Amino acid sequence: MDFSLRIYQQLLETLQAQGYQFLTFEQYCMLGLSDREAQGPNEIASPTKYIILRHDVDLKAENSVETAKIEHSLGIKASYYFRVVPDSDKPDCIKAIVDLGHEIGYHYEDMSLCGGNPEKAVAHFTEKLAYFRTYYPVKTICMHGAPTSKYDSKDIWQFASYKNDFGLIGEPYFDVDFSDLFYLTDTGRRWDGYKVSVRDKIPTYQDIWTANNWVYKHTDDIIRACKDGSLPNRIMITTHPQRWTDNKAQQIKEMLVQNLKNTVKYWLIKLRK
Repeated sequence: MDFSLRIYQQLLETLQAQGYQFLTFEQYCMLGLSDREAQGPNEIASPTKYIILRHDVDLKAENSVETAKIEHSLGIKASYYFRVVPDSDKPDCIKAIVDLGHEIGYHYEDMSLCGGNPEKAVAHFTEKLAYFRTYYPVKTICMHGAPTSKYDSKDIWQFASYKNDFGLIGEPYFDVDFSDLFYLTDTGRRWDGYKVSVRDKIPTYQDIWTANNWVYKHTDDIIRACKDGSLPNRIMITTHPQRWTDNKAQQIKEMLVQNLKNTVKYWLIKLRK
């Protein structure tokens, strides 16, 4: 079945073999790769063919430790974003991932957790960011889509500045140049899940990517595109490690539950239009 740890490792090894360099989102921001005009001709430290590897730890934090171990064995560093719900916020897992050399950040959803109250949301964000900074000097954050919530996590930044107020340097939905970088996510347990995603998608550029035939459903499709050279040179890959496992029972359960979620999200999108 797709979304096994074996296939995940094969994907990473294939990308490495084709010359892709892996970056954390923190590294991407610090290199200034989202600001092409600011990059001079002597920007020798900036790669031209790279993958920003990001993981949203929504549930089953133990699964993230397994993907982190695979990456570490290949000399790859990735970014892991943790929620504050119990199935994500597991101290032993967070510590293990930091010890393996990866970046961690806050997968924030404070507007939803605080019922849309901006003052409470900013205070909650402040508290939880400080908490995650006890594990790692967090420099980047990423919103949690929360598809069943009527509140958009990103709306908190109408009432505060994550850069000026919190010393953060990046949020993927604000600080990635998607005109120059392709986005792949396993949302919906499929790589073309933008069709049933409420918020984890880039609608401005998706039509362009589709026109270029950069549409993949299975991990094997990405591996083939990588091998034949048709995959774009600059990509952000986002996974949800909860669905990556070699445990057959977990795979089947995740597939059945996700298929049900995809149906619900499809109708949520329809109703909100």
